[in-house]
Amino acid sequence: MAKHVFLTGPPGIGKTTLIQKATEALKSSGVPIDGFYTEEVREGGRRIGFDVVTLSGRRGTLSRLGSDSSTARREYCVGQYLVDLVSFEHLVLPVLRNVDLGSDTGKKVHVIDEVGKMELFSQSFIQVVRQTLTASGTTILGTIPIPKGKPLGLVEEIRSRKDVKVFNVTKENRDTFCKIL
Repeated sequence: MAKHVFLTGPPGIGKTTLIQKATEALKSSGVPIDGFYTEEVREGGRRIGFDVVTLSGRRGTLSRLGSDSSTARREYCVGQYLVDLVSFEHLVLPVLRNVDLGSDTGKKVHVIDEVGKMELFSQSFIQVVRQTLTASGTTILGTIPIPKGKPLGLVEEIRSRKDVKVFNVTKENRDTFCKIL
């Protein structure tokens, strides 16, 4: 039986919107929930990056469009976006480390939107996600990218776990997910 649920699908299909709706439904049902989601940042109708937003409302930079003069941080680059690893870790790691690793008391849902290329630059994030997956008192509601190009180690680990159910979100089925929530 699945303990953790992950959504996958192409960019822009509505995974984050579904996560936000599920989060609100769980909160209104009194389920203890914490975590984060990613949000596009737009300027003048053009996407300039992504922010991380915790469920408590704190916001920080995940990435921004890079410039040619930013060669020092090219190692944390996905396409044209430079990943702000310090900002990401400062905001997300404390939220995810708030996991009961011991008992079934204090069960909690952790929202992790998403486990993707940008987030996976952080070795600390990878470690905390693995701990959360194995913690007895936690369930993860998260998103992972569709397989494309070189496989992402942690994403493939998540897909292959027996306690994980992965749902593929498409234009045809996303409204059904919304109705369930």
